Amino acid sequence: MNASPHDMLTTAWFCLTGLMLVFYVVTDGFDLGVGILSLITRKESDRDQMFQSISHVWDANETWLVVVGGALFGAFPAAYAMLLQDLYIPIMLLIASLILRGASIEFRHAAGNKRIWDIIFGLGSLLAALAQGIVLGKIITGLAPGMLPAVFTAVTALGVVSGYALLGATYLVKKTTGQLEQAARRYSVASVLTTVASAIVLSAGTMIFSSIGHDRWAQPGVFNILLSLAAVAALAFLYVLYAIRVNSVRGPFRATILLFLSSFAGLAVSLFPDFVPGKLSIAEAASDSSTLIFMLLGIGTILPVMIGYNLHQYYVFRGKVAVVPH
Repeated sequence: MNASPHDMLTTAWFCLTGLMLVFYVVTDGFDLGVGILSLITRKESDRDQMFQSISHVWDANETWLVVVGGALFGAFPAAYAMLLQDLYIPIMLLIASLILRGASIEFRHAAGNKRIWDIIFGLGSLLAALAQGIVLGKIITGLAPGMLPAVFTAVTALGVVSGYALLGATYLVKKTTGQLEQAARRYSVASVLTTVASAIVLSAGTMIFSSIGHDRWAQPGVFNILLSLAAVAALAFLYVLYAIRVNSVRGPFRATILLFLSSFAGLAVSLFPDFVPGKLSIAEAASDSSTLIFMLLGIGTILPVMIGYNLHQYYVFRGKVAVVPH
């Protein structure tokens, strides 16, 4: 079947939007995870080390969310309108949480009592993760009302929190030292187990409750692709445990990124060619061809700059953070 130029443009923008969302989830995911883990970290010196590990990169990480929102607004305005209308509360909660995080991490530097700002940052991180999980769960269930979709969405939200905690824990293994690094290794084991357990439960729930499981997964070849991605995710899961056991520094974080990438690829394959399963396809949501081409020219300029800047900052601030004595 020959695809029209407009179909190719909409597919290209679906892939680009997904790629930018991957950048956001991986980069901002680990600093959200660090914030979540700060809530259970008692020693102020350990929290200082945690905040120092993300202080130079957290704000640039959130830039990807802005770009995703702009791409969705311009390339898929119908999807933008539907999601904002049906998911207004969790999206506003997400924005409010990110504002709290930004204010608290700046104010704690000048505060005499840092604990209150640490709590605000941690709660902002937790609420942001929960809000993103709610949005994801509602999309997978096709914005369906009722008790069962609500339970599915709640499990999705907890799974996102666990996944971000895993990213944060493995990032701390890579960036910190001493007792905090050892605690991060324990957090990594606990969170990878709960993350994979949540993924298994959600996959079963998708098969039962979502039109994705009824329609998309039943299409020829799709399930085989998903099985391959599941095998990659399983290997990444096992390597996280192995890397923690052998005291690898970078291995756990790299394997966690692979786990997220394979899971996200599975989600993209499952959703395509829909934005909201059973309600809105990417063809129905897309702008006209001239708009998509115009935006493609713009993103072709901006995207390499953003990727280059992110890579450069991670290179400059590579290695373990230095513990600043009080």
